[in-house]
Amino acid sequence: MRDLTTIIAGALGGALIALVIVFAAAQNGMLPGTANGGSGEAIRAYLLAHPEIAGEMNDKLAERQAANQQQASADAIKRIGLNAFFDPRIAFVTGPANAKKSVVELSDYNCPYCRASAPAMEKFYALHKNDTRFSFIEFPIKGPDSIVASKVALAARNQPDKYVALHFAMMSETKPVDADVIMQAAVKAGLDLNKLKADMEKPEITAAIDQSHALARSAGIDGTPTFIVNGIMHPGAVDDATLAELAAKES
Repeated sequence: MRDLTTIIAGALGGALIALVIVFAAAQNGMLPGTANGGSGEAIRAYLLAHPEIAGEMNDKLAERQAANQQQASADAIKRIGLNAFFDPRIAFVTGPANAKKSVVELSDYNCPYCRASAPAMEKFYALHKNDTRFSFIEFPIKGPDSIVASKVALAARNQPDKYVALHFAMMSETKPVDADVIMQAAVKAGLDLNKLKADMEKPEITAAIDQSHALARSAGIDGTPTFIVNGIMHPGAVDDATLAELAAKES
């Protein structure tokens, strides 16, 4: 998920744009009481009398931008193809190959929004692992510890019956996931640590992380978590209700 600074900057930018639009509309006589054009004082007086205009226009602008982003995401997925997100070189893929429903998650183990989504995702997985195709993609963007965590998760795919347990064990952590926490989670998940450490050094592990970043760029994904449910992209955290709503939709 985009950080708070970016969100605030976007909101302020939207508010400024809305004010510029209002000012231009007033100058061109497009607002009530400004039919003959308006002086700066007249426009100011009108805006002070109707401050809700700027907020309403900013809300409308935000809605339009969200819709445009959603369409851009849909176009990107259509161009790339959903199968690219189920490439076993990049993703841990599980569930029936012929399942009609699918869930993709791009995540980072040190992302607070990914962790907030984990309880709902774990519950949804438990309920639907036999009727839904799942793709777990490592997308480390939170620094060196996140890269190490992703390498461990990728190496755990060579012990496939342990991957999901490791994934949710690391996602359930409340403190930063560093090397010590990662190994504790691996023990908890029942992994063979000697094999895990050896597999982490294989070149395909680093290649998988590079490929997941390249796939994310091509799809316009720049934050975690990002979900793609039945072909529809949803950036940001989810809860039980959100996942159920997304799963009910079709692309």
